[in-house]
Amino acid sequence: MPIAQSVRLSRPLPLILLLLLGAGFLVTTLLSYQASRTALRDSIVHTELPLTSDTVYSEIQKDLIRPILISSMMARDTFVRDWVLAGERDVSQMTRYLAEIMEQYGAYTAFFVSDRSHVYYQAKGVLKRVSPQEPRDRWYFNLRQMNEPYEINADLDMANDDRMTFFINYKVFDYAGSFIGATGVGLSVEAAVALIDRYQQRYDRAVFFANRAGEITLSGRDGGLPGIGSGRSLRDVPGIGELIGRLPTHDSQSFEYERDGYTHFLNVRYIPELDWYLFVDKHEGRMFDDIRRALRVNLLVCALVVLLVIVLVGLVLRRHQRHIAAMATTDVLTSLPNRRGFQLLAGQALQEARREQSPLTAVLLDLDHFKQLNDSRGHLAGDEVLRRFSADLRDALRQSDIVCRWGGEEFIVLFKDTDLPVARQLAEKIRQLAEHARYPFDGQDISLSVSLGLTRLRPDDSLDSLIARADRALYRAKQSGRNRFCVEGD
Repeated sequence: MPIAQSVRLSRPLPLILLLLLGAGFLVTTLLSYQASRTALRDSIVHTELPLTSDTVYSEIQKDLIRPILISSMMARDTFVRDWVLAGERDVSQMTRYLAEIMEQYGAYTAFFVSDRSHVYYQAKGVLKRVSPQEPRDRWYFNLRQMNEPYEINADLDMANDDRMTFFINYKVFDYAGSFIGATGVGLSVEAAVALIDRYQQRYDRAVFFANRAGEITLSGRDGGLPGIGSGRSLRDVPGIGELIGRLPTHDSQSFEYERDGYTHFLNVRYIPELDWYLFVDKHEGRMFDDIRRALRVNLLVCALVVLLVIVLVGLVLRRHQRHIAAMATTDVLTSLPNRRGFQLLAGQALQEARREQSPLTAVLLDLDHFKQLNDSRGHLAGDEVLRRFSADLRDALRQSDIVCRWGGEEFIVLFKDTDLPVARQLAEKIRQLAEHARYPFDGQDISLSVSLGLTRLRPDDSLDSLIARADRALYRAKQSGRNRFCVEGD
């Protein structure tokens, strides 16, 4: 999208924001004047508490999506399957792989358990062997019997000083569909603790989690209520202990109880992914203070408006960023990737070639006597030749090949999964394409030729060393009379 057009689209944004803010404050004012004791009480019991519960639940689900994707990727990684099928001979390969997963994706922990050897691998090495007689290993043997491809559970992490951790356990199958182990990552509960603290401060209510046995498994740093803290029992919390037998088995349910002379409103939601209950507690202490009530409602509406504003501004910024990124990696004249774009594409191609152990060939080509063309026919003629030749070159190559404008009249091509004999044929095809091409300009046809330098990827190559050899081959082609290709390191 052109920059001018993008700017025009952003002009109505202030008006939209003004309308949204005005509507928000209007609704807030009306609600504040019409509020009553009954309406506010019903709002807390039937709307505010369930809404906070839903929001916290949604935030936790969102935080778990990324680890689920990472676990899924690990379970389908050909390296993991091939390593297991090869007999798990080199433990360092697996531990290095798990360490790279943690470093690249910021995972709290990463692991793999082999069904053949029952060895529990983690980034620091072999942790232990899982056993069906060990209670802490039941998760693995339960996972084997599940129909679902993965599970989410909260458990103590032996690899990290028995800290409470959200684990995403994913089944791993071989190429024949047989179960060969489990892999996955762990997510620290510290993020969830920070989330709970943030919501307790924002909504002035207590938020905590408990398991089916009534043990408090997760709370804010200060607990939110006296007697609330990780590791304690709900039976010891006045007013809540007698509710344990009435907790919902699905969805959510609201309760009222008396404590310290105040009526407390409690919303309890069952979270099946964790097999935990989410508790959101609010007492009536100062909720009938008209000023505080109006302020609280105003803040809530303002927060929603600000959130919407952030979304809108984010969409605009992302649109501009995508445009800027495209401009930064694309050559304006030829619409091919420029050198920066090539660095990104080539880096991925080299990783794929090494991972899949497939051949990769680089070709650096240069339009012969291009300076003379610019001097004799002008730079407009040279630009037209570059545009037309770039289009012909792109059309002549395969979809998997990477082609970019390296600079001036130089182009570079990476032939993926291509050895030297096939690359020679493709190079000759490019040479003949240029030799037979005729580009009309200002009533006359312009002909040209190209010189090419080829080289293949070596095991110890970097991108710079690969290009340097291709450049030396191109220099030999020019010195040998041009309109030909040479191979370096054949």
